[in-house]
Amino acid sequence: MAVVGVLTLELHIEGAHSLKDKRHLVKGLKDRLRSRHNVAVAETDFQDAWQRSRLMAVTVSGERRRAEQVLQAVERDAAHIAGGALVGAWTEWIE
Repeated sequence: MAVVGVLTLELHIEGAHSLKDKRHLVKGLKDRLRSRHNVAVAETDFQDAWQRSRLMAVTVSGERRRAEQVLQAVERDAAHIAGGALVGAWTEWIE
């Protein structure tokens, strides 16, 4: 049976002074996570807020262990790329 892992990332972008500033960081983060980890990534909340964003990354696997490894790597990469802007992360499972 397949397992679906959903990683939610909360961002607070203090340096953003406009939606354009925020979108520049968010787009770069989404593109990098997609290409490096083969996950689906979308901004799911706070699209009109300058300094907040919520992203969700999703992976599907035949084994929960593998899905956990992928999402842990995504979280580490997001923390590295976003730095202090990443203020929260949590994972949910659909089995």
